[in-house]
Amino acid sequence: MTTATANTENPQAGHIAILLASFLWGSTGTVASFAHDVSPLAIGAFAMGVGGLLQALVALKNLQRDTRKLWRLKAYVVLGALGIAVYPLTFYSAMHLAGVAIGTVVTIGSAPFASALLEWLISKKSPFNRIWLISLLLGLLGMLLLAFSGAAPSQSTSDQMGVMIGILLGLIAGASYALYAWTGKRMMEEGVHSKAAMSSMFVVSALILLPSLIIIGDQLFANLNNISVALYMAGVPMFLGYVLFGFGLKTTQASTATVLTLFEPVVAAIFAVTIVGEQLGVSGWLGMAFIGVCLWLQTRTSKQTSPIPETP
Repeated sequence: MTTATANTENPQAGHIAILLASFLWGSTGTVASFAHDVSPLAIGAFAMGVGGLLQALVALKNLQRDTRKLWRLKAYVVLGALGIAVYPLTFYSAMHLAGVAIGTVVTIGSAPFASALLEWLISKKSPFNRIWLISLLLGLLGMLLLAFSGAAPSQSTSDQMGVMIGILLGLIAGASYALYAWTGKRMMEEGVHSKAAMSSMFVVSALILLPSLIIIGDQLFANLNNISVALYMAGVPMFLGYVLFGFGLKTTQASTATVLTLFEPVVAAIFAVTIVGEQLGVSGWLGMAFIGVCLWLQTRTSKQTSPIPETP
């Protein structure tokens, strides 16, 4: 017997869960910086792969109960898994080629557009109301101010091709993130428990990501420091963070969820200033203020779909 008990709460509970997930994700760049001799690709592959296996372990009962539904929706599972697998590889490569600022802006800034397009073209849902567009524009403006608040890096002519490739990879990363969010929401709408939907995609993606460590993960377990970083990344932001994100998606449209994750670069910037010691100019703090207004508009005025009933 199904019940909507877990989903009859105010949709703001889902917003808060997504913001908490974004807070945890915002710590990844600072934590990864402590393992400077490890490839960011290796950290991303390990974190996403092991985090996915942990999700599957916790959601084992839900996976068993929804096995038939997941098999029926296997195309969505595979699509979501591909999105999860592609995201860390393209995101970290984008930052390597185009720089952390540009790579982050392109990736996170493009995700809401990609998610909205998926909902509009495939799900036939139109998130393009006036408030959503205003909040998105404020968020993107804030992202740009935040990313370019420091001294602009000089770019020689020979670097331009690498930057363009990095921007392209950032767009792919943003689209892959949106694909994961959309497929997870779609499976929930078909009656799959949120834990089963999230963990099923991560398990399949782990089968893609973990074997790559044979090639790129040679320094991942070289010392206790690197091991600690890897375990934190897998257990906290990638496991707990995505559990929170999956909970939030139950009462939040995918397009709104991706806009709420603009909180992630704000957290990342604060950690970079207070822990790593990076400098943040006046425009950076102004950018965070714009993103704060964007988040307030989303949590206060975004229109939600009906709650999705599920078995507790």
